[in-house]
Amino acid sequence: MRLTADWLTSAASQAVCGALADGGYQAYFVGGCVRNALIDAPVSDLDICTDARPEQTLKQAELAGLKAIPTGIDHGTITIIADGIPYEVTTFRRDVETDGRHAKVAFSDTLEEDAERRDFTMNALYCDASGQVIDPVGGLPDLKRRHVRFIGDPDARIQEDYLRILRFFRFTAWYGDDALGIDADGLSACAMHSDGLSQISAERIGAEMRKLLSAPDPSVAVASMQASGVLSAVLPGASAAALPILVHIELDEAAKPIRRLAVMGGEDVAGRLRFSNAERKEYDAIRAGLETDLAELGYRFKETCIDTYLVRQALMGQPVVQSEIDLIKQSSRQEFPVRAADLMPAYSGAALGAKLKELEQKWINSGFSLSKSQLSDG
Repeated sequence: MRLTADWLTSAASQAVCGALADGGYQAYFVGGCVRNALIDAPVSDLDICTDARPEQTLKQAELAGLKAIPTGIDHGTITIIADGIPYEVTTFRRDVETDGRHAKVAFSDTLEEDAERRDFTMNALYCDASGQVIDPVGGLPDLKRRHVRFIGDPDARIQEDYLRILRFFRFTAWYGDDALGIDADGLSACAMHSDGLSQISAERIGAEMRKLLSAPDPSVAVASMQASGVLSAVLPGASAAALPILVHIELDEAAKPIRRLAVMGGEDVAGRLRFSNAERKEYDAIRAGLETDLAELGYRFKETCIDTYLVRQALMGQPVVQSEIDLIKQSSRQEFPVRAADLMPAYSGAALGAKLKELEQKWINSGFSLSKSQLSDG
């Protein structure tokens, strides 16, 4: 099979591969760029593997007049910049020792050894500068069927890096065929080794969960996570039950991981997934608004009111009602007309706060119709 793609035939790609070839070294594109190009999905990162050692890669880039940065030289990775495009060029590797979190690697001279240390068959597809696809582990049939499958023994692959458990569900969400179902051997191995996720940092787990929940429809994958015990291992108390409903009723095309996490719930979600301050604020606001009356939801939670409404409807198993959306949007445009200064000096301290709250509720109950003078007269 021969791959054709604009990024492959570009002058930049040919220059990087040519620089290595000029030194007598092999150069193969690998991983996501090959996988995605074969299924007509967007390609972002361009990764190349080679039998050249890092120092040799640096030398060849210099001879070709290309900028090279030793971004991960100890692990065999050099970033070459061509026409402003970064190429991650990594020496063939093989695992020497693994502990479930980190791998001690040695450089290799063969593409086959490099393929054996990767996670899923569809991620171990290679192509040379001419587009000739090389499939050392049977990834092409799996990719065609949209079957996410571990390379070799799933137990061994997972014990090399327990984060691969979450990657299994993430890739299933993005590239799996829901009609085919999740790979049984992989699911069984994930269930057996879910305790190993306790060795993985919250930052890495959080990053994987965000990527998983950014898929167009991750509900089948997340349901499988729950059935296997993986979901409770990373988010105790979370439930996948309402996620498919939320996905069905979401109003925009862009997936929002925080909104989807809000419908799943769980214990200390922000801490377990290492939310940023902005993410924590968004999540807390969505959850806090679930008990707020629809008539004032937009007013109380302007930035997250629609997300809260969608989560509420999903949790209740109800469809989106346009009149309710309109009501929420209307309330989000309201501004309470009375200020503290309007009530001073007649009120001060706690009495001032109580009066403001009283008038605000009176204004809300009127459907936001009472004016400042009407409220003041009251």
